[in-house]
Amino acid sequence: MISSIKQHTQSENFRLFVDSLFNSYSQIFFSTYKPFAALIFLVTFIDFYTGMVGLLAVVTTSISGFLLNLNKQTVAQGLYGFNSLLVGLGLGMYYGFSGYLVFIVILAAILTLFISVTLQGVIGKYNIPFLSIPFLLGIWTFTLATKHFEALGISERGIYTMNELYVIGGHSLVQVYEYFNMAEIPAFLKVYFISLSAILFQYNVLAGLILSIGLLLYSRIAFSLSLIGFFIAYSFYQGINADITLLEYSYIGFNYILTAIAIGGFFLIPSPRSYLSVGVLVPLVAILSISFSTVFLKFNLAIYSLPFNVIVLMFLYILKFRMSYSPKLAEAYYQHNAPEVNLYTHINNLKRYNFLNYLAIKLPFRGQWKVSQGHNGSYTHQNNYQHAWDFVITDNQDKQFKTDGNFLEDYYCYNKPVIACEKGVVEEVIDYIEDNNIGEVNLENNWGNSVIIKHNEYVYSKISHLKKDSITVKKGDAVSFGQVVGKCGNSGRSPYPHIHFQLQSYPYVGSQTLNHPISSFLHHQEKELSLEDYTYPKEGDIISNSESSALIENAFRFIPGQQLKFELNINNTISQLNWDVNLTPNNETYLECKHSKSKAYFVSNEHLFYFTHFEGKKGSILHHFYMGAFKVQKCFYANHQLKDSIPLNHSIPKKYLWLHDFISPFIQLISAKYTLRYDHIDDLFSPSRIELSAKRTNTFLGKTIQEYNYPIIINHQGLESFMIHQSDQIISLKRIIN
Repeated sequence: MISSIKQHTQSENFRLFVDSLFNSYSQIFFSTYKPFAALIFLVTFIDFYTGMVGLLAVVTTSISGFLLNLNKQTVAQGLYGFNSLLVGLGLGMYYGFSGYLVFIVILAAILTLFISVTLQGVIGKYNIPFLSIPFLLGIWTFTLATKHFEALGISERGIYTMNELYVIGGHSLVQVYEYFNMAEIPAFLKVYFISLSAILFQYNVLAGLILSIGLLLYSRIAFSLSLIGFFIAYSFYQGINADITLLEYSYIGFNYILTAIAIGGFFLIPSPRSYLSVGVLVPLVAILSISFSTVFLKFNLAIYSLPFNVIVLMFLYILKFRMSYSPKLAEAYYQHNAPEVNLYTHINNLKRYNFLNYLAIKLPFRGQWKVSQGHNGSYTHQNNYQHAWDFVITDNQDKQFKTDGNFLEDYYCYNKPVIACEKGVVEEVIDYIEDNNIGEVNLENNWGNSVIIKHNEYVYSKISHLKKDSITVKKGDAVSFGQVVGKCGNSGRSPYPHIHFQLQSYPYVGSQTLNHPISSFLHHQEKELSLEDYTYPKEGDIISNSESSALIENAFRFIPGQQLKFELNINNTISQLNWDVNLTPNNETYLECKHSKSKAYFVSNEHLFYFTHFEGKKGSILHHFYMGAFKVQKCFYANHQLKDSIPLNHSIPKKYLWLHDFISPFIQLISAKYTLRYDHIDDLFSPSRIELSAKRTNTFLGKTIQEYNYPIIINHQGLESFMIHQSDQIISLKRIIN
């Protein structure tokens, strides 16, 4: 057992080490896309010895990071290694290869790692990246120091580039190199390619072309932004009658490329506002480039990526001082290392998770009640008190009372129990005010008998006009949802029995109302029943609390440490599939399929089960389950339909998304929709079988391009089966209960 654990740990450490090598290359362009890393790696080896020195720097940083017991995931993401790589490439390109250079590069990589970790601690607490500042400090330090190292010789390989290429790839590689360098292409594109290659200390069209292809494969948004940012800078230089290729005698255009990618699509969610920001910031980067070059040339130092770092870091820091969140210029708080994924996830989150800002507040009563006055009501719910509800009970003739309604007891809602809308602590109780006769009001005690419950530091609920001596709780009592706290009465400014219900930010009687939705309730309409989710009941609505189904709750009760076993049937080929329920260090729960190496993260609470994100192989069985059980309300109401939207990158095939990515920051032509229908229950009072059917629909310009159906059967033991219907193919998954 111990030997098995050690082998697993060693295997995991080796995987992380390999990831750190790949990601150190791709992180230069804010990426963790391994094919792009491979192309960058290839470009660094156009000069073989420079490539070797760069690789040495990365290996040194990764090993040092692991030996120092730094966060393994951070090391594996290449967040430390890419700066060391750039320092290694810079020194390797400038100096001749020797054992002494190897020793110097190892020291430079270690120093750059130290700088990276230090900056992470200093500015990382503000959630600001250190970008390539460690590279700048490292390369400047060693450039100034090594000028006095006579053992290091200046490299002459740049003079004999053709010879180096011939050694690597023979005459054919030399011909390819010459072809692209001598090709008659527009000046703008030629300078763009060379500027792109200059990021890796290459200064040729071929290297830039390879990098642009890698950038295009990695991200269409990043690729287009690189062109946009460079075009803005190129036009700016032409406008001021300066030559972008001659200034400082090196191609500094990569500053504009990196700025455009960083601001337009990586650290900010791609949007018209982020692109507009690029249009403003790139000329500022150009001005800083000219200014810094004038100063740094006096010390025989290159400015490298300094202008990019200064402007991007300043802009990101300034955004921290905004007075309110703006979805039109939003920061990517959770980084997916791909602009498209950041964008599609952000758009989906705005639709799906607006409720995360709210508590799960329910209705303060049992059974069906009518909203007699809603928000911005005709009588009393106005101005500072506009976000409140009044509730009554009516009969089939929409009357609130029996007989003539002259007495309190004639009203259907009078003396009915009132419940806590969510768990909390009782903050205030008033229970001494007499009930009014019908038609009379008490203007001295406006709110009448009331209970105020604290649910968190910023949300309190208040239930007013309760019956005298009916309140069953006292100040300081802890209450739970559904607990009776009093009875409906007619105290205070109330001419007839009803409940006044409001949410507020302060614990005082008379506090202004808070605009806060009800988390889940049933809307009883004439011909249909709808289940509302985090919305606001309207005047005239007949509503009630939804009630969870024990069968559905049990079916989606996935406990960390649990293993789910299934019989998988694909075209009559039977096999077994196992999923583990795991927990991250941040307490995120997820299903993991070792076979497909996929993970589906989920949240499960009292009323709702929903998946949050997916990692791994699209088209795997777990991916289909992620789509089919994307969101499930844990209650059953026949023919009820639940609707949601799915992130495009999780649902739409790449062949449809590829071209769409270019325009996605401005317009969405593709959508992925989710619908869950509650089809059948065998017994409303003591059910043993429930049938649900989910559907995933991918559309382009409103037309369906793909459709998947997912029948789900639940029994008393939990999830019985899950099926995948797509075209003529049917795949079934049956739960194996030990």
